[in-house]
Amino acid sequence: MKRLAVLILVSIMIFTSGAAFAEKLYVGVDTAFVPFEYKGEDGKYTGFDIDLWAEIAKRIDVEYELKPMDFNGLIPGLTTGNLDVALAAIFIKSAREEAIDFSHPYFRAGLKIMVQEGNKDIKSPADLKGKVVAVKLGTATVDYVETLGAKKIVKFPNIDQAYLEVVTGGADAAMHDTPNVLYYIKTVGNGKVKAVGPDVKAAQYGIAFPQGSALRDKTNIALLKMMEDGAYAKLYRKWFDADPE
Repeated sequence: MKRLAVLILVSIMIFTSGAAFAEKLYVGVDTAFVPFEYKGEDGKYTGFDIDLWAEIAKRIDVEYELKPMDFNGLIPGLTTGNLDVALAAIFIKSAREEAIDFSHPYFRAGLKIMVQEGNKDIKSPADLKGKVVAVKLGTATVDYVETLGAKKIVKFPNIDQAYLEVVTGGADAAMHDTPNVLYYIKTVGNGKVKAVGPDVKAAQYGIAFPQGSALRDKTNIALLKMMEDGAYAKLYRKWFDADPE
């Protein structure tokens, strides 16, 4: 009877462990951050981050469900246990690492200024002093712009709203991650806006996890293998028409 009890206990432990591993993950993504994550014409989410996680998930053999939300809800989602993973071009910052864990860096980006095409006053971050600047709520850009002496900082939950504020003249400039700014100018700007000045505050994006998550190590291994076997470079070329650094 004792041997039978032990066998039953071991079976339960194996079953429980397997069930936990097979449990669906909830992956937080931004609602609209082209070309990293956005809703395509077919109504499904697509983008570089979406493709990157799909490949990682396949390699570590996990099921998942995307949870689109505003950017400023991602870190709280991780700390409260409502999210298992988050990808949304999240800059790796020491302040954030006090609350969450990051994967190895997977993308290098800086911040870029966008102004109306005819604007000749703003050529660099220093020129934002005394100006109205539109930014996205909860991003690293907010902290940086607050150091520049802007007359007013207008914060939007969606970066497209910040860009539109520039187009309509409600703000003198918008500032955000360089890839997104350039993509907007190329695909939506219609010659009404332009990028000015150098990239600033260059930093790395990381995949985010709750602190202590076992997924972090598995994800890192898969990500590094993708960089070694060419899968990462293939995705990079697909979305940015260039080779990764």
